[in-house]
Amino acid sequence: MESSLAIDRLSALAQSGRLDVFRLLVRAGPGGVPAGEIAADVGLAPNTLSSQLSILVHAGLISGTREGRVIRYAARTGSISELIVYLMEDCCDGRPEICAPVQAAAERAGCCPPAKPRACKPARA
Repeated sequence: MESSLAIDRLSALAQSGRLDVFRLLVRAGPGGVPAGEIAADVGLAPNTLSSQLSILVHAGLISGTREGRVIRYAARTGSISELIVYLMEDCCDGRPEICAPVQAAAERAGCCPPAKPRACKPARA
């Protein structure tokens, strides 16, 4: 992943309303949520929500599908996975215990199966 894309995605999530919308869509799963329901659940005015959704779509974190007069939004979980991998690529630096809390949290959340042990990159000299 290019660092500029990572910055765009992190920037899109760096606002409480957008983060709330994204988390709602992640919880909703692949079926997504109609825009009107998002506004009600998150408590955003329609014009504010429209702006927030546009920023998240532009960052590639969510997508919208028109269903008649309604647009249903869904999280693009692959995009957030790519961002997490980008952020964690060099995390252990030869010390796997550094990454263990992240892996344990993902397993507790039920979103990731236990990882197979893998060798970390050797520590930098």
